[in-house]
Amino acid sequence: MADLLAQASTWLEGMRHAHASQPVVYQRGEASITLSATIGRTVFQVMTAEGAVEQVERRDYLVRAVDLVFGGVRTLPLAGDRIRESRDGKEYVYEAVATGQEKHFRPSDPGGLTLRVHTALVDTVEDVP
Repeated sequence: MADLLAQASTWLEGMRHAHASQPVVYQRGEASITLSATIGRTVFQVMTAEGAVEQVERRDYLVRAVDLVFGGVRTLPLAGDRIRESRDGKEYVYEAVATGQEKHFRPSDPGGLTLRVHTALVDTVEDVP
């Protein structure tokens, strides 16, 4: 018997990619690729050096693992990778960052078809055509 949950996960990933994503530029150093990503967010609770608990919100980009290819080699997100998103005539630059005890990315489904990249805004470029 086929694994119905795996089939459903694959189907849902296809629907997310087809109907709930937009093009972004994924950059690693000087290399960049254009891929489709779904925008999300994660709220982390982080303890400060003073012992207080703060909430930190990160902008997430959900990307298909098979689309993250540099130089013909499939790869995983690296801390410091950048994602450029254009909206409202501006380009927003986000950087993959770890937060608290969490890594800069995690699989978003049991099969790792989708990767959730946690980012922080590092730059905004005005007047992008």
